[in-house]
Amino acid sequence: MTTAPSPAAPSAASSNYYGTSPWMRALRLALGASQRAWPALGVRAAYRLFGTPLPLKWLNRRHGPEAGWQREAWAFENASLGLYARDTASTDAPRVLLVHGWGGHAGQMLPLAQALTAAGFAPLLLEMPAHGRSAGTVSNLPQFARAIDYVAARLALEGTALKAIAAHSLGANALAYAASRGLHVERLVLLAPPASPHAFTRYFAHVFGLSERTRAAMQHRIEAREGILMPLLEPAAVGPRIAQPTLVVHDRGDRVNRFADGVAYRDAIAGAELVATQDLGHRRILREPSVLQQVTAFISKAKA
Repeated sequence: MTTAPSPAAPSAASSNYYGTSPWMRALRLALGASQRAWPALGVRAAYRLFGTPLPLKWLNRRHGPEAGWQREAWAFENASLGLYARDTASTDAPRVLLVHGWGGHAGQMLPLAQALTAAGFAPLLLEMPAHGRSAGTVSNLPQFARAIDYVAARLALEGTALKAIAAHSLGANALAYAASRGLHVERLVLLAPPASPHAFTRYFAHVFGLSERTRAAMQHRIEAREGILMPLLEPAAVGPRIAQPTLVVHDRGDRVNRFADGVAYRDAIAGAELVATQDLGHRRILREPSVLQQVTAFISKAKA
């Protein structure tokens, strides 16, 4: 397994998650005007936008699993979850849960699902609230973590044990937090995980021209409503409490989540392994054959 060198400097990668479209520029102007004219409204508007997955979920519905997959909708909180399973999956095959990231959809995990199927596993694709075909318009990292925990617990009660969970981006951050709180699963795979929700609020504020006062108020609103402080979601807080064998995969040139974020998880989780890729970026790692092979090999160690 490839071991990474020392982490890149914090400035080595700058997120381009939101892009620079005319629509984003219009939102920046609107948020800037609202925080100046009515600060409380600016905070509420920022909170709402921060919790809205982009691109909007209806743009991704056509990319979801189709032929050969059955979708089951589960009510969850004030929204719903989507769980996809292959029509031909063997009831005796070990189950692996696959989780997309923020603004993503279940279809992004299909290449890994196909690789796992070929190796004798029965993958399940989880689609989060406000994503893909699931109900809801807003979500956040703590809800992602609760959803993973809920699905794993419900499957266990139904007699389906999970051999592994593999998650991408924000889903990986949520998976690490859920695992630190006693999630019942044998192995973890973190694909391009972000390390700091607080840092992302600063990036969000920079993109949309928010003052530090508005950003801090937005963060406080999130923390108060979710009942968790953002630093408690970071690798230094969750890593020491993760007992499962863990594989981290991160690209050195990732421009959404810094390569140093993956290194932070590797360093915080005892015995964790890091696969460092090059020139795959944030999403190509989900379909790169060499990555799929290494992830499948890691999960297969738990097959017996």
